[in-house]
Amino acid sequence: MTALDLMRSGEPFAASYLDMPNDLQPRAKRLCWRLDQLDPSDAAARMELLSELLGTCPPEARVNPPFRCDYGFNIHLHGFALVNYGCSFLDTSPINIGAGTMIAPGVVLACAGHAVHPAQRAEGVLTSAPITIGNNVWIGANVVVCGGVTIGSNSVIGAGSVVTHDVPEGVVAAGSPCRVLHEVRESDRVEVRRLG
Repeated sequence: MTALDLMRSGEPFAASYLDMPNDLQPRAKRLCWRLDQLDPSDAAARMELLSELLGTCPPEARVNPPFRCDYGFNIHLHGFALVNYGCSFLDTSPINIGAGTMIAPGVVLACAGHAVHPAQRAEGVLTSAPITIGNNVWIGANVVVCGGVTIGSNSVIGAGSVVTHDVPEGVVAAGSPCRVLHEVRESDRVEVRRLG
C-alpha cells in the first residue's frame, strides 16, 4: 500500500513524515495562492481553480480566500457549502463536508497530528484520521476540529470550540473540549424581518 492509498482509505493511520507524498504539497500551495489572488468578482475562474484543487467541488460550493490546505485532493464538498475567510484544512485523510454546511472564518479542520511519544515525534511520526461533517452544519468562527471526528447533520458548533470527539445530529455544542449543550429546539428559531 502506498502513502496515497493510505491517505485516501478513510482509515486512521500513523506514518513517517518522510513516507508521505510531500512532493504534492507545493501544487496545493500554488493553487491556494492563485485562489487568493483572484478578482473576487471572477466566479468562473474561482470555480475552475477550486475544481482543480479539491477532490470534490460542486458548482454551488463557495470557498472564500484566504484558504490553505495540505493536499486538496482529500477535501470533498457535497453540495452547497460555504467555507469562509481564513480557513485551513489539513487533509492528510479525507475531509467530507455535507450539503448546506456553513464554516465560519478561521476554522481549522486538522486530520493531521503528531505522535504523543517524544521519541516518535522526533523521528517524524505523524498521525491522521478523517473528518466527516454532516449536512446543514454550522461551525462557528475559530473552531478547531481534530482528526477522527464526525459532526452530525443539523448541528451547531459554537465559536472558539475545540472538537475532539464526535458530535451527534441536531445539537448545539461548544467549549474546549467541545460538549453538547442542548438539542436544537423550536425555541432556537429567531424572528426574521422581511425587508423591502
